[in-house]
Amino acid sequence: MKWSGASGPIPFFMPSETFLQLLGRAAAVCGIEPEFWDIWGRHHVTTPEAQQVILRAKGLDADNAESLDRSLSALVRREWERLLPPVLVTGASAHLELPLSVPADSLGEMARFSVRREDGAESWYELSLASLPETEPIDLDGHRWVRKQVRIPLELPLGYHDVSLSLGAFRANTRYIVTPERAYMDSQAAGRAAGIAVSLYGVRSGRNWGCGDFTDLRAIIDWVADEMNAGFVALNPLHAIHNRRPFNTSPYLPNCIFYQNFLYLDVEHMDDFSRSPRALKLRQSPDVINEIEELRRSPSVEYERVAALKLRFLKRLYLQFLREWNDDSPRAAEFEAFRKREGDLLERFATYCALDEHLHQCDPNLWHWKQWPAAYQDPNSPETAAFRQKHWRRVMFYQYLQWQIDIQLSDAQRWARERRLPIGLYHDLALATDSFGSDLWAHRPFFIAGSRVGSPPDDFAPKGQDWGFPPPNAERHREDGYRLFAESIRKNCRHGGALRIDHVMRLFRLYWIPEGSDATQGAYVRERSSELVRILALESVRNRVIVVGEDLGTVEPEIRETLARFGILSYRLFYFEKNPNGEFRKDNEYPQQAVVSSTTHDLPTLAGFWTAADIETRRSVGMLDDQGFRAQSSVREQEKQKMLDLLFQLGLMPAHLPRFAAAYPELTGELHNAIIGFLARTPSQLLAINQEDLTKERFQQNLPGTTWQYPNWGRKMRFTVEQLRSAPEARGYTAMLRNWIVNSGRGNHTGHASGADSQRLQ
Repeated sequence: MKWSGASGPIPFFMPSETFLQLLGRAAAVCGIEPEFWDIWGRHHVTTPEAQQVILRAKGLDADNAESLDRSLSALVRREWERLLPPVLVTGASAHLELPLSVPADSLGEMARFSVRREDGAESWYELSLASLPETEPIDLDGHRWVRKQVRIPLELPLGYHDVSLSLGAFRANTRYIVTPERAYMDSQAAGRAAGIAVSLYGVRSGRNWGCGDFTDLRAIIDWVADEMNAGFVALNPLHAIHNRRPFNTSPYLPNCIFYQNFLYLDVEHMDDFSRSPRALKLRQSPDVINEIEELRRSPSVEYERVAALKLRFLKRLYLQFLREWNDDSPRAAEFEAFRKREGDLLERFATYCALDEHLHQCDPNLWHWKQWPAAYQDPNSPETAAFRQKHWRRVMFYQYLQWQIDIQLSDAQRWARERRLPIGLYHDLALATDSFGSDLWAHRPFFIAGSRVGSPPDDFAPKGQDWGFPPPNAERHREDGYRLFAESIRKNCRHGGALRIDHVMRLFRLYWIPEGSDATQGAYVRERSSELVRILALESVRNRVIVVGEDLGTVEPEIRETLARFGILSYRLFYFEKNPNGEFRKDNEYPQQAVVSSTTHDLPTLAGFWTAADIETRRSVGMLDDQGFRAQSSVREQEKQKMLDLLFQLGLMPAHLPRFAAAYPELTGELHNAIIGFLARTPSQLLAINQEDLTKERFQQNLPGTTWQYPNWGRKMRFTVEQLRSAPEARGYTAMLRNWIVNSGRGNHTGHASGADSQRLQ
């Protein structure tokens, strides 16, 4: 038997073939790469044991040659007997083209096609298959099947369409997705723009409740518009999380990637707050006033306390909304329209939240869904349906929260556009999802059990990284017509002008760590990248959102070539951009189609890098021994000297200053100004400066490999939003960045540019 794969016909098990040979070819069929090279150029070969574990995780019986051959044969049979693939993703064309699998004895029958466009319009066609070119014959149980290439003279618009086939007694359907050749690029932002990157949870103000919220975001937008002449505000992922320290506060390991964290709601800005006498009275109580003051003073975000406080109010506001419920009221109609638009996706998320709350109240030892009673672990069980019906008010409460989030986030983006920020909000879509969260509970078939996602060894993680969450089930997404994947992009495009895709290599391949192995024994598994990238481009164009692909780490050249071809911006960091000689690249050597930045949440800040605060922190929490500390400190001194040499070479450092890194124990004003200036001068389309780097803060938001040892995802801004406009030091930093933005041509041209020289702060 033969099956045509990516590299041509693949013969499976033959008597002369060894099990290892069959295993290797089965791995190739399932996208498991036989080898890879790490960032040091070292060659790694995927072991047969790793191949077996990953094949089992994908649903194949890989115990021996016979069982593996049966599994592969079943795959072949399923692909042929379905007649049409479950989904086809293509570019725009004057013809609709379909690969059709047909039993040879049915070639004399007429094939009837129904094409239903996304807008509901429908067309019908009849074709005789006998005269069409025939390829790839195959015999299944003595019956001959052939593949025909059908061309229907129909030009479909961009979007999601459905094709149905009737051939005698056979029926088949496919989702036909027509995509653009490039992602969206706003003409205003297609030149060179700049913005500030902010961790919203850490924003401090004189009015929030201990955690940054959407009203604080509007204040940040005003600051950026008035004081920076910039074009966007980049945010951490706003995804819903469990808000429990120390394990459930990472925005990059969310409870749900489709919906947002209610902690970002400004409770006092909600319509129902002023209508609720109970909420107004509670807000004036001494214990609430004291709690809010304590939460504001806390040096880091107290997730559990903020969540508990806000839920006390949000439930009162929801009850007020229910009391005023009237089927004829505009607000009721708006809420119902929101629920209808979100459909099953929101209902499942809200059901999970209601179950999580209810079961934990009944038994405080139940912390996640894998500990729930078995019936409730299944989102489709009769018991879960009965709970949803009985506790409909509690379920609807969590739908109400997402409606309110949608209103406030929409207002923030609208405000950014009114303030003439050409991009406005720049959102971030996480790669991961919490294994104990809503997405795994609600959409379990879309994830693989038996393996975890991570990364191979590199400079920052010599033993590799195990991120602890399951890889996506690519075949299940394909069977679903990529509906869930498209929703993940669409939901996070909403209310923004740019979207960063965390670890964009996920669209091409992911590093799988087999169950029972560590991160040094993983293997890369390929995805159907052409289909995923095309759908990303489609959602980008439809939502008018620029796409940024975070392509740090082990990246194959062809990945960046594909991203560039589709107009997806690369992501370039000052620390990592080096030439083959290990020297830092000059500013004019950066790519144009990219976002340039100083650092990320997982890497040291500029001030932390220069003082080696990150290395000292890793030693203090036990991640480095004395030998490792000395080795990394030595490398850091060399890196600093290379940076300094480049900055002097480019004339960004005053010529009279010392040229030895040891002469700068701290990130001085001159160094700070030079590095920001270097980044601003690059030809890259977007410049994103982290708030921590603007204000010279030493400690990064996240220290990978730690949980309780480090206050991950909780550090607050050094200045409040009010102090950003009033404190002389903060105003100096802002003026320095503004001048570089304007003088480098990145300004949004809506304010009055200052002609002053860039400030150098001591």
